[in-house]
Amino acid sequence: MATSPLSNPSESIHTDIIRLLERLPNSKHGELIQLALATIVRMAEDDIDRLDWKIFNASLQDMERAFKTFYPYRHVRKIAIFGSARIGEDCPEYQMAVEFARAITEQGFMVITGAGGGIMQAGNEGAGRDKSFGLNIQLPFEQGANPFIEGDRKLIPFKYFFTRKLFFLRESDALALFPGGFGTQDEAFECLTLSQTGKSSPMPLVLIDKPGGNYWNDWNDYIHKQLLDRGLISPEDPSIYTITDQIDVACEAIASFYRVFHSCRYVGNRLVLRLNSELTDENVAWLNENFSDILVKGRIEKSAPLPQEAQDARIGVSRLLLYFNQRDLGRLYQLIGEVNRLGIPREESRHPERK
Repeated sequence: MATSPLSNPSESIHTDIIRLLERLPNSKHGELIQLALATIVRMAEDDIDRLDWKIFNASLQDMERAFKTFYPYRHVRKIAIFGSARIGEDCPEYQMAVEFARAITEQGFMVITGAGGGIMQAGNEGAGRDKSFGLNIQLPFEQGANPFIEGDRKLIPFKYFFTRKLFFLRESDALALFPGGFGTQDEAFECLTLSQTGKSSPMPLVLIDKPGGNYWNDWNDYIHKQLLDRGLISPEDPSIYTITDQIDVACEAIASFYRVFHSCRYVGNRLVLRLNSELTDENVAWLNENFSDILVKGRIEKSAPLPQEAQDARIGVSRLLLYFNQRDLGRLYQLIGEVNRLGIPREESRHPERK
């Protein structure tokens, strides 16, 4: 019996690759696609074990699912909620997480959780299905998603923790942490580390406890006693996070972070702060007087969107350029705080939840 020309999987792949290569010159991201294909070709020419290829393929599949799921919501800011899976529904921390998720989504944000129980379930419950994402991890034993995100198209299964963590931090514009174990602590320090090293944009980090609780205050005591007092971090580094047992304080810490400040990126050696409104010359002069210590050289300068930002030129209306020393992260957070205090958001930009 004769077979169709494309019945052989290798022939089908060959045809797809030829078609892709023909489209590359006119593809929007053709150069990057070509680099990805070149990487695969180089790997295929090396002596790589079968297990290595399985890890590579599963990682790509994790990322493919996540990219496709998040893409339609790329213009909405999202809050990742972390906390213990062991906290029951009758615990005050659980109810706090429900109330926080409900309050922050009422402001227009969306919520991302790990899709499990405890605080993760509380986050999805408070946000509601339409405003929720769940980043589930596939484990050898039973690992079902909580009922508030189970079956939703925004529930993303991950094979690997590292790809899951990538999307937690890539897609989140703020982190809200409730009491939890090693995983919660890991996320807190991961956010601090990536921001400090310039691998992640600054974002608000809110540590929420039950009314009168001391979980995060005890954690803060450790930070001061073992890190700050020994000179292992800078005196301003605690400015990076907010500790509170009040929902309105937590929501305001997140919303106010993006009131004038929009986002930042590096262009060459300069840090570019994108702003939703333009600061006055007097404001910029004040910033130079008070934040010259975080500059490697030069001054903080106002600017229009740079040519290198062509793809993002519509983000914000103004820029601040500075040669940041990439060390004083706490001071950078203080600078962003002052920018938000000094600037007056335009009417059309009074929506911190919009990217």
